[in-house]
Amino acid sequence: MTDTDPETASAFTSLLTESRTFPPDPAFTAQANAGVELQEEAERNIEAFWAARAAELQWERTWDHVLQPGGSGTASWFVGGRLNVAVNCVDRHVESGHGDQVALHWIGEPGDTRDITYADLLSQVSRAANALESLGVREGDRVVIQLPMIPEAVVSMLACARIGAIHSVVFGGFSPAALRARVDDAGARVVITSDGQFRRGTAAPMKTNVDEALLGEPAIDAVLVVRRTGTDVPMTPGRDLWWDEVMAEQPDSHEAQAFDSDHPLFILYTSGTTGKPKGIVHASGGYLTQAAYTHRMVCDLKPDTDVYWCAADVGWITGHTYIVYGPLANRATQVMYEGTPNTPHQGRHFEIIQRYGVSIYYIAPTLIRTFMKWGEEIPDGYDLSSIRLLGSVGEPINPEAWIWYREHIGGGRAPIVDTWWQTETGAIMVAPLPGITATKPGSAQRPLPGISVRIVSEEGRPEAPGGSGYLVVDRPWPAMLRGVWGDPDRAKEVYWDRFAAQGYYFAGDGARYDEDGDVWLLGRVDDVMNISGHRISTMEVESALVSHIAVAEAAVVGASDATTGQAIVAFVILRASVEELGANLDAAVKELSQHVVTEIGPIARPKRILVVPELPKTRSGKIMRRLLRDIAEGRAVGDTATLSDPASVSAIADSFRAR
Repeated sequence: MTDTDPETASAFTSLLTESRTFPPDPAFTAQANAGVELQEEAERNIEAFWAARAAELQWERTWDHVLQPGGSGTASWFVGGRLNVAVNCVDRHVESGHGDQVALHWIGEPGDTRDITYADLLSQVSRAANALESLGVREGDRVVIQLPMIPEAVVSMLACARIGAIHSVVFGGFSPAALRARVDDAGARVVITSDGQFRRGTAAPMKTNVDEALLGEPAIDAVLVVRRTGTDVPMTPGRDLWWDEVMAEQPDSHEAQAFDSDHPLFILYTSGTTGKPKGIVHASGGYLTQAAYTHRMVCDLKPDTDVYWCAADVGWITGHTYIVYGPLANRATQVMYEGTPNTPHQGRHFEIIQRYGVSIYYIAPTLIRTFMKWGEEIPDGYDLSSIRLLGSVGEPINPEAWIWYREHIGGGRAPIVDTWWQTETGAIMVAPLPGITATKPGSAQRPLPGISVRIVSEEGRPEAPGGSGYLVVDRPWPAMLRGVWGDPDRAKEVYWDRFAAQGYYFAGDGARYDEDGDVWLLGRVDDVMNISGHRISTMEVESALVSHIAVAEAAVVGASDATTGQAIVAFVILRASVEELGANLDAAVKELSQHVVTEIGPIARPKRILVVPELPKTRSGKIMRRLLRDIAEGRAVGDTATLSDPASVSAIADSFRAR
């Protein structure tokens, strides 16, 4: 490999190639929600395109202007329009005669179930809205919600939206300190939580963590506590109230009022792995328009026949947009599951798919790779024939996981929509359109109609097909973030200053175009390794490792190296069929190292490969690479409070030092 010419080099050295394509099934195309005319409509008049999407919602007052750009990357959508988000997600479906349709098939981890119709949901949301108002919550007040994956989480979010309160959902796995930081930053008046949560067959605390977070008297008026596990918990007189008792006192009807399209709907804090967490603010009209549009087109929802399941958590943006707001705005019938994928057994997800006839299944690549590790015989033991579309979300998916997903969960026929978007974008930005796009394993492919993204160089120059660089959004979009709560300058600094001259939103991700102009995500720029002057994506090396038959999952980090600047360190989980590699672990590691060289080239040869039983992941499935970087560089390991299994980090660190 020759030295890179700094005048002509792309921002990243992209070495991995993938040539397989899967054209759409003509039968799927014939019934698809999206057609080629959608892109043509967007290209003719972008504002008219988005106005037509917004008109599919129910507005009390139509907007005066579709788009009103502001300064420093901001923009307002559907200016002058007024709507109520909860009415769009619940009331209008009941009013149109669909009150008896199931909105949520809820399954608890211990096996308890609830089927909640749209009429039931309207009654519960109305009671909750009345309850919040009885506690003094008004338009613009903030309510923090930390709940397990139970229906009350959805009800609480919609109740806030109904009365114009701004909700901030905090992931149930966050520590008391992380919760307190979010309560204080948002200036919340009410916290909604539960007595506990079920996790891997046992009742884990939740209310006691909230109590610890609220020590020191923050300005909280009330704590509403949902009874979930039956655990005895202390209740602070004058502050703490049982959810069921408060709800029983409320009428089951509520007069909803409309709010401005630009009214904040929610604050969602980033994980805060470095620095102070950012409270990303999303507004009502634009966000709901893009959430509903992308869910309908990318997931191809048929509300009268589909059973949809997004296996995310409402504590993250995927749960906000593709469990609560997008699906409910589109009158979806969906599955909501409380527990982990392997409780009480490794086939739990497939058992649920079979029982409820799930037809659209939207999960993260980390979960797909976990299924691969457990073995194909598990999904093969269930009837998954109801599935007609698969989705991937959260991080780039490697081609081998994509193929496995299609073959063993999609029956070799279901199209896969690999979606790229972020907390800050609010909704899907780049994805194939099912029935239109010839899909490529591992590629998110093209921006959706109405969305415009580019891959640019360090200087902001657009890259041509075959080039790689930084992924940017070069035009406002309806679900765009409206800023950082309490810190208006921070959004500009983080997202727009990098390419301020061009007016681009910088996503923080690296990407490349293939020769057809399709987009391939390379992961976070922070995860790019500088190996002897070549900027190599961790995702590409991980993908090469996982393409080996014996590897179920891999995580790669760059560690400081005196010779090459950084060296590649890989942590791998082997599949159940370890015998594919033979008994000698050293020989196995050498074989994997050579496999990376064969797949990518000598520049990508890992300096170290460590076989581990588990990778450090949050409960949502995100691999915490910063912790692996700490281990690889011999530093003290950072905060592990959000991990599903904190002990996994200590085991990896001990093994790394031992070898």
